[in-house]
Amino acid sequence: MVEAGGTFRYDVEILHLLLSPAHAYFGRAREGAADVPTTDAAQAELVAGKGIVGDRFFGKAAHMDAAVTLFAVESLEAIAAELGAAPLDPLLTGRNVVLRGAQLAPLLGQDFALESGGGVVRFHGGRHAQPCAWMNEMLAPGAHPAMRGRGGIRCRALSSGLLHRGPAVLVSPVPLDPARAGEPHALRPSRLP
Repeated sequence: MVEAGGTFRYDVEILHLLLSPAHAYFGRAREGAADVPTTDAAQAELVAGKGIVGDRFFGKAAHMDAAVTLFAVESLEAIAAELGAAPLDPLLTGRNVVLRGAQLAPLLGQDFALESGGGVVRFHGGRHAQPCAWMNEMLAPGAHPAMRGRGGIRCRALSSGLLHRGPAVLVSPVPLDPARAGEPHALRPSRLP
């Protein structure tokens, strides 16, 4: 971590950039996922306010504030260990940007950036990316409840640009603890009346 001008810079790695033109997880899980071609792209083009070109949520009004999902692969590794499962495929989570070394929960409500391949894309961390029950079918039995609180974050693209697989820098306005990448978010105690 290097602090510069009120921002913190963390070396991370973009492992996967998932583009899916349609949603594969709908209906009943026992009927199986839809046959939707997905791409683990070497680079992804983002458009401010619209999301990732070629992705199912691109330009959809209902998803403008949450069109891009970021996910820490460490979450999936911890879930696999907890469930006693073989390594789980991060592409089956349906998350767009799979990172290694990124603590994501503190970015909720924050503007931050990812620098990769010589470019910068800015985001606003919107809300948690909640898992769906399909995770029990696609990943492993018990994966759905295990992913709660650590399914990543949904973001709005604030700037246009390209993300590239490989080494990257996460630029954050708040200090992060990369050693806690993939940990569940801290639940806030409810207020008593």
